[in-house]
Amino acid sequence: MQKRKIMVGGLMIALLGVCVGVALTIRMDWNSRARAVEFFKEGETPPVTSPSVQPVAFSGGGLPSLSDLAQKVGPTVVNISTTKKVKKQIPGGLQRFGRDPAFDDFFDKFFEGQGPAERPQKSLGSGFIINNDGYILTNYHVIEGADEIQVQLTDKKKFEGKVVGGDPKTDIAVIKINTKDVAYAPLGDSDQLRVGDWVMAVGNPFGLDHTVTAGIVSAKGRVIGAGPYDDFIQTDASINPGNSGGPLFNLQGQVVGVNTAIVASGQGIGFAIPINMAKQLIPQLIKEGKVTRAWLGVGIQEITPELAKSFGLSDEKGALVASVFPGSPAEKAGLKTGDIIRTFNEKSIVESHDLPTLVAREPVGKQIKLKVLREGKEKEVDVTLSEMEKGEKQAEQSTATSSKELGLVVRDITPEEIADMHLSPEKHGVVVTGIEAGSAAEASGVLRGDILLAVNDQVINVASDYAAIAKKIRKGNIVRLFLKREDATIYVAFRRS
Repeated sequence: MQKRKIMVGGLMIALLGVCVGVALTIRMDWNSRARAVEFFKEGETPPVTSPSVQPVAFSGGGLPSLSDLAQKVGPTVVNISTTKKVKKQIPGGLQRFGRDPAFDDFFDKFFEGQGPAERPQKSLGSGFIINNDGYILTNYHVIEGADEIQVQLTDKKKFEGKVVGGDPKTDIAVIKINTKDVAYAPLGDSDQLRVGDWVMAVGNPFGLDHTVTAGIVSAKGRVIGAGPYDDFIQTDASINPGNSGGPLFNLQGQVVGVNTAIVASGQGIGFAIPINMAKQLIPQLIKEGKVTRAWLGVGIQEITPELAKSFGLSDEKGALVASVFPGSPAEKAGLKTGDIIRTFNEKSIVESHDLPTLVAREPVGKQIKLKVLREGKEKEVDVTLSEMEKGEKQAEQSTATSSKELGLVVRDITPEEIADMHLSPEKHGVVVTGIEAGSAAEASGVLRGDILLAVNDQVINVASDYAAIAKKIRKGNIVRLFLKREDATIYVAFRRS
């Protein structure tokens, strides 16, 4: 009996504890609701951290579905498969040097049937049809060096693709298939894109044809070191190997970019070429097979805060003229080193890399107007643009300098080469274009195409620097050259003979 009373008492205590706990919970919930009502009355918007930040309402009541868009534009996107013939290495890691024809004949017979044979190297990419004549836009690197190009449509039909034209500097190419009345993608206006706009990428990542991914425009005007005309759209729509050359669509089904590059170590970071840049090149590529660009003839550099202060500028906008090429349109128009180009045909130069892009968009022979700051005063300059290829050759000939003392011929570096090789605008060196046969420089290992950065620790920026330093080196003295070769820098030394 006593035991039963103890059990009943324990049960009553436990039940009482549960009731107290429920009551406390209800009270806390009521208090929190009361506080919520106190701070945010019904229909009010919660306060933001800054009075200047206002909430943005989504139009349409929510996120858009892209299923209709994907179905509509899908037939315009193609799978591009390329085959390139490459030479296979000789078995056992041996390599042939081909210096003695008799030795080469022996080598061929010894390894007959097994090397060095050609083997096919396959790669995949994407593209999109731009008109009903079967012209397709893609990346230049997708079809570069290809011996065979196969294009597959959404209905699995396959066609042989032929290269119509390509431009490695912007990584744009046009190919053609022999068919008519195919679905094609309308080209939009990439200048109208805003950061935060929804975009959709379609392509063949890892060979998985017609994969659709979506995201937003993360940034515009990105410079990633891909070339002299970097002006990329950054997006977080997933882009992977195989997407190269595929389209980036806006919600209206218009192509606004050509998917081109990714950051291998990052996620959600992809880059696309603005379609407005491609639209300017397509007619030339179809008609001429290449792009003829205009040339201004200046070497430019970025304006740092320190440089801006030294020039008395209130901001860092513009392109600082670091060099003017002899015989160039810039020299004929009277541009000088130290000039700061602020506008190009009334278009503002915000970053220095804006200038090459704007020049490249203009036709050869067009007269353009520059606004320039010189010694703190604004000046207008009229310049008639010439052809880049001819201008670069002219600059190369006019800036080539020889030196019998060191046995080298060098020339100034063009602005495009400075960008392509990621050289410093301030300390970029000169290009070695010739080496005297039998000279000490040749014996030390200097090669044509090397970038000469310094001689005996004296920095070289232009060919005249090299000539002046070389003349001062006496016979028998040691010469130490600091060179850039591909992605490495090296020293070589020899005694001047």
